Amino acid sequence: MSTKTTILNGVNIDQLVNTVGAIKTNPELAKFRFRASTSWEDGARSLTKIQSFYGAGQEDTSRLKPFEVASDEPPVLLGNNTAPNAVELVLAALASCLSVGFIYSATAQGIKVEGLEFEMEGDIDLHGFLGLSDKVRPGYQAIRLFYRVKSDAPRDKLEELCEYAQKTSPVLDIIRNPVPVSVELKD
Repeated sequence: MSTKTTILNGVNIDQLVNTVGAIKTNPELAKFRFRASTSWEDGARSLTKIQSFYGAGQEDTSRLKPFEVASDEPPVLLGNNTAPNAVELVLAALASCLSVGFIYSATAQGIKVEGLEFEMEGDIDLHGFLGLSDKVRPGYQAIRLFYRVKSDAPRDKLEELCEYAQKTSPVLDIIRNPVPVSVELKD
């Protein structure tokens, strides 16, 4: 007996539905712990390795080798331009997260998406980062995202999908709401 897998927007619909159902049945499956390890290399360059995580009730071992994400600064900020800087990576993380939320929601509703693009920009005043002002925050003062969607769905449905993606985006939530962060020197 063979069963046909239904794929829409590159997403396995049956697996999506089964995942949601499993979490509704066992809420503990929704708890995840992601990890990353960053090493400074030289100047403004660092390398982050990401491999293992805990999720769906168990330690995940599906990644045979770590993903590597480099960061650096442009020369005007004393770097060597070998990789994006950390605040640019925040923009990438935000758009990636919104993309996943948009596509999963569209897929769950049976909406075919042929293309989805985000353009982002964020404003930072270096007075905060450089410690020249305690009145200027070191992070972004504003972030703007613009998106394009190629789909047969009507514009109001596409806007509704994006609103839902924003409402459920972990990265957007992290940016919009304070998250407790602890920093501790280890021996």
